[in-house]
Amino acid sequence: MSQSKQSTFTPRGPFALFRYLLIALSLGGGAALLLGAGLPAAQEPESDQAVDEVAEQAEVSSQAFELRVNRAEGPIYRVPIHGVIELGLAPFVERAISEAAEAEASVIILDVDTPGGRVDAAKRIADAVGNSTVPVYAYVNPEASSAGALISIATNGIFMRPTATMGAAAPVDGSGEMAPEKMVSAMRSTMRSLAEARGLDPAIAEAMVDQDLAVPGVIEAGKLLTLTANEAVELDYARFVEGWDDLLGQLGIAENRVVAMEVNWAERIVRFLSHPVVAPFLLSLGFLGLLVEIKTPGFGVAGGAGILALSLFFGSHLIIGLAGAEGLILFGVGVILLLTEVFIVPGVGILGILGGIGMLVGVYLSLLGGIPSGEDYARASTVLAASLTMIIFSSWFLVRRLPANRRLTRLGIFLGEATDRDTGYTSSVRRKELKGIEGKALTDLRPSGTGLFGDERVDVVSESEWIEAGSPIRITSSEGYRHVVRLVRDSQSGDDSEG
Repeated sequence: MSQSKQSTFTPRGPFALFRYLLIALSLGGGAALLLGAGLPAAQEPESDQAVDEVAEQAEVSSQAFELRVNRAEGPIYRVPIHGVIELGLAPFVERAISEAAEAEASVIILDVDTPGGRVDAAKRIADAVGNSTVPVYAYVNPEASSAGALISIATNGIFMRPTATMGAAAPVDGSGEMAPEKMVSAMRSTMRSLAEARGLDPAIAEAMVDQDLAVPGVIEAGKLLTLTANEAVELDYARFVEGWDDLLGQLGIAENRVVAMEVNWAERIVRFLSHPVVAPFLLSLGFLGLLVEIKTPGFGVAGGAGILALSLFFGSHLIIGLAGAEGLILFGVGVILLLTEVFIVPGVGILGILGGIGMLVGVYLSLLGGIPSGEDYARASTVLAASLTMIIFSSWFLVRRLPANRRLTRLGIFLGEATDRDTGYTSSVRRKELKGIEGKALTDLRPSGTGLFGDERVDVVSESEWIEAGSPIRITSSEGYRHVVRLVRDSQSGDDSEG
């Protein structure tokens, strides 16, 4: 029994000793680690703070956006995006970006302060920003709502003032109600693709468009997302700046020359001609000019004025992006059909009707734009209805009133009901030099006929009696085309024969 106990104790001894040694080494190593870490532990808060600051800076630099300039000493182009975004703004921004590239600018800064506007105009601006060879930044000063948010997200980076806001980009119709799902889906996809291209969280961009989307910790479903400056910075969507000088300081170009872009005279004219109040007058003048030209022979002032007015209408709408090739083609086909009806196959009727419809549809399409909303359809219908009303009223006025205007009649613009010599109207040139000359009758005068006076044949009429051919005659009076003659009975006593 004792051997059995001894044999069981002997193998356990070494294992127990080894276990105790491991425990002692662990305790000793742990104490050594604690003692060795004692001095650095007093500096741990400062070290952790420095590490956090560096990490935060790295995170902002990598996730928000990287600051870069095209040429360090190049000028800074400041482009205003103020007020409602309309199609006339897009050519201005495109010109600014083109000029900045030619000038080798360091950066382009869009000074954004807008409640929104046309989506098609914003997309055209976003395309120009995306194709720019010069870095483009958005300075939200202080609002970038709706289409303004789309433009801002399309840039290389967003700077926001303390009171700035950005978002609420849901498309709406003319009454302010939410647009159909088709338009919301298109806008949502656009915002998502722009955010992904800039390395931003696409869910945030989509929540600005669709109120049915929720972003955990940011916005709940049923509300549109609008970011404040602090929220945008926390979500790595923007950088915080105190103002313009602070922005330039962060970019490292505070000493560079600033070029403030402004709308030039040509862009002002284009915006004026495409204004919904001016467009109906251009259309009315154009159609009236064509109608008057069709009704009068030759080509005159009316036709030139009509062509000029229509050229200004379509030209201005082409420049700002409202009119497209389809509208111009339909309008041109309509004009050809209408001219065919008037000059080639008059009386058919169907060609004239089709031509009129083609012209109206072409004008209507030229008023809509690329991505028309309910408001665009309403505006185009209003402009077209106003134009038709003005054309009908003006046509009635021209036909009924102007011909009876005495002043215009005296000026010779319209013919009166009667014409006389006192107002300058004559049937032929008066030839007083024929009175008193003698000749002979080439034909019998019964009472009219032809007489020969020298080498000239003249249509004459006998004063009273019939005169036979070959008889000598004398012109007693000459009034216009009427030359009165009398028979010369005795050439020797011509004076007596007149008595």
